[in-house]
Amino acid sequence: MSTIQVQAPGLQTTVQDLGRSGFGPIGVSPSGAADPISLRLGNRLVANDESAAGLEMMLLGGTLVFPQGTILALTGSDFGAMLDDVRPDVGTSVEVRPGQTLRLGPTSSGARCYVCVHGGIAVKSFLGSASTHILSGLGGFEGRALRKGDVLRIGSTTEPFRKRAIVPQASEHLSRRKVLRVTPGPQADWFSESSLRSFYAGAYRVGEQSNRMGLRLEGAAVTQRGAGEMITEGVSLGAIQVPVGGSPIVLFVEQQTTGGYPKIANVISADLHRVGQLRPRDEIRFEPVTFDAARSLLIGQEKLLASRELILE
Repeated sequence: MSTIQVQAPGLQTTVQDLGRSGFGPIGVSPSGAADPISLRLGNRLVANDESAAGLEMMLLGGTLVFPQGTILALTGSDFGAMLDDVRPDVGTSVEVRPGQTLRLGPTSSGARCYVCVHGGIAVKSFLGSASTHILSGLGGFEGRALRKGDVLRIGSTTEPFRKRAIVPQASEHLSRRKVLRVTPGPQADWFSESSLRSFYAGAYRVGEQSNRMGLRLEGAAVTQRGAGEMITEGVSLGAIQVPVGGSPIVLFVEQQTTGGYPKIANVISADLHRVGQLRPRDEIRFEPVTFDAARSLLIGQEKLLASRELILE
């Protein structure tokens, strides 16, 4: 059995897959990778199913030892990784010899890096997913972020090493954006035309208190037409709520599943992975698009991800 030994966990390293969708009606948010496209690509590089569990590191990476060796790929943001004394390329598969150590430092680009290994991280499934839900302490490895001394099991492996790399064109297409595209929220008409113009024209900074539950934004306050109240209702991933005070919150992968604040907009599905790469103090803007445009953008993105030409062998 192959394992990973955690010498240093980093700031917040968790086991994540593509999440547990479909349980919102019973109050369970999906969790899963904050940047699911990076996880999907990393799994393809190491010949896994796209939904296999990997490690998500946030802002500051950890140190991992591979006693039996493995096939590994790093995707997402660049954390300046070193495999012993060699720097592996982000977006390329690497053969790890028995006993080698992978060290990751602070990010030099986005918020999150993904470590994928051939066979995936083997943990007990909860509601059909291996993803860690930090707030509830469920799923993943003991329902928590990794700690020094933890030992993770790697799933059974079958394929020999083959070097694979993501084509540069795909990396550019899926790179970080300072502008997030959004569709109108269900309560968009609760806001005046001047408030909507201000929301779309202004810039917002990601607040320090942001986490996997939601990103708190700092910038011009958004005001409602009146002082009306709404009945609590279900909320979707990427919904932008405007609570009392007018500072928007982007609901994210560990969101509450219901909410009583009006929603001015919703980040489109094709841009949700970019939300996962936003760091505190990053500046963003919002661009309105139609529902038809949002659907076309997602279809185009999925066609690219499904393309055989996406990975060089």
